[in-house]
Amino acid sequence: MHEPVLPTEVVGFLDPGPGKRYVDATVGAGGHTAALLARGAFVVGVDQDPYALALARERLSPFGDRVTLVRGNFRDLRALLAPLGLPALDGILLDLGASSLQFDAPDRGFSFRAEGPLDMRMDPDAPTTAADLVNGLPEPDLARLLWEYGEERYGRRIARAIVRARPLHTTGELASLVSRAYPPGRHRIHPATRTFQALRIAVNDELGALREALPAAVSLLASGGVLCVISFHSLEDRIVKHFLREGALAGRLEVLTKKPITPAEEELARNPRARSAKLRAARVSEVGLPPASCPRS
Repeated sequence: MHEPVLPTEVVGFLDPGPGKRYVDATVGAGGHTAALLARGAFVVGVDQDPYALALARERLSPFGDRVTLVRGNFRDLRALLAPLGLPALDGILLDLGASSLQFDAPDRGFSFRAEGPLDMRMDPDAPTTAADLVNGLPEPDLARLLWEYGEERYGRRIARAIVRARPLHTTGELASLVSRAYPPGRHRIHPATRTFQALRIAVNDELGALREALPAAVSLLASGGVLCVISFHSLEDRIVKHFLREGALAGRLEVLTKKPITPAEEELARNPRARSAKLRAARVSEVGLPPASCPRS
């Protein structure tokens, strides 16, 4: 069973209780949602991955009509929730990036540790795959993608190697090629880590979706409602940090995390994949102000 990240801390900030209403905008297998439901709350779970929703539906079925599951991208949160006619919400959670469910499915193509197609789509119906980018982008655009979305310092070298070797079709082919393109020596992380991150972010437009989701989420919260965001790399965290700071300066938000919350050693021992997680939270201080905008930095 997929284990949610920072569940105790998320529940602490959202403070669920009977009659309260929440949206888990990245429901995945339903771990965070189950924790909210267990305390009597009503929860709408949103996810663009139909395979995750199927697992969540099975896991959360004991909670009956206190949970509603909706397929869609959280960038469209307002449109997805509009048909439900919900009142202003008590809390919203965004748990960013790919899930363990996706990383652990070789046929989804998210991981360089297992052979699979170069796919990486969170929504399997989306039009663009990682193979499309790897095999179709001009070398300068590929190098730029690796730098902007992966902060890959060897992006030009890797892009050159990809263009010379393509077409590439599998995760194993790409991971092996990137490893050969890297300078020799010891590396703190696998050489393909940043390349795979960059491609995944580009395939799913993760940063663009986040920039749209943050102001939408704030606009859906009641006065006193709480937004929690869990990020897993500096690109996401920077966007969230700037958004919350601008909301605080505008008097729209009260930031509840002076510094991001990270997993305790006990959680890391149980769930090593949580090691890079950072949780930021803010409370809506007033309603009626214009929705905060999201910076592009």
